[in-house]
Amino acid sequence: MRYLNGIELAGYIQNRHLHQVRSLRQSKGVGPRLAIIVCNNDPVIKTYVSCKQQYGQNIEALVDVYDVNQSEVPNLVQKLNKNKKVHGIIIQLPLSNKEQTDGILSLINPKKDIDGLTKKSIWDPATPTAILWLLAGHNIELKNKKVVIVGQGRLVGAPLRLMLRASGVEILVVDAKTKNPNRIISQAQVLITATGKPGIINASMVPKNCVVIDAGTASENGVIKGDLAGDVYLRQDLTITPKTGGVGPLTISALFENLIRAARQQAS
Repeated sequence: MRYLNGIELAGYIQNRHLHQVRSLRQSKGVGPRLAIIVCNNDPVIKTYVSCKQQYGQNIEALVDVYDVNQSEVPNLVQKLNKNKKVHGIIIQLPLSNKEQTDGILSLINPKKDIDGLTKKSIWDPATPTAILWLLAGHNIELKNKKVVIVGQGRLVGAPLRLMLRASGVEILVVDAKTKNPNRIISQAQVLITATGKPGIINASMVPKNCVVIDAGTASENGVIKGDLAGDVYLRQDLTITPKTGGVGPLTISALFENLIRAARQQAS
């Protein structure tokens, strides 16, 4: 078994970001500033936010967290849109009322939507970018390989499909409507799963010598769980993301990559 560890790669990127932030502050007098809006008391959400705060601190970027009721979010977003000292805005999903997600996200200025979650955003979504960085960092070429993406959610699966197809990669997609999903998964040379359903992919479903990327996250009794069942990690023939430290660290790096670019653009 070969692990696709994202922690070391994220460390290299973090060092680059620190130099970029210092350079931006010296040349433009601008310090990148991120606003995180939270309206969910899930402890897992708090963990995600804490990781972003720590990364910001490590690269000397400013991170402000707004813990508010969902009803307050629209006015807060409008206020942050107008604040020239704020370069990026993210709303930590999921919202307590998920039906309002599209409407609330659409309020974010496209130049400040560094999560890349709206159609008008000028930035690539963070998690799909992190997956591509992880594969490239471990010298895994996707062209001329069959890539299967399980899950077509707005955060990972759907934007990743578009990004890969735009680069000429052959993609097969499995979602909730797919008939006989195991048949499609069995063709994968590279399997990327992002359903948010813990343990949905078991060892018997994964082809021999496959590259497996688990980008699914869900909260189960306050614990972060991925899409892969435990028996997948008993397979010695796989190249696979570890249970922790795979895509996650690079997702944060990708988010701050967008923040630094946004700050540089808005300072021009």
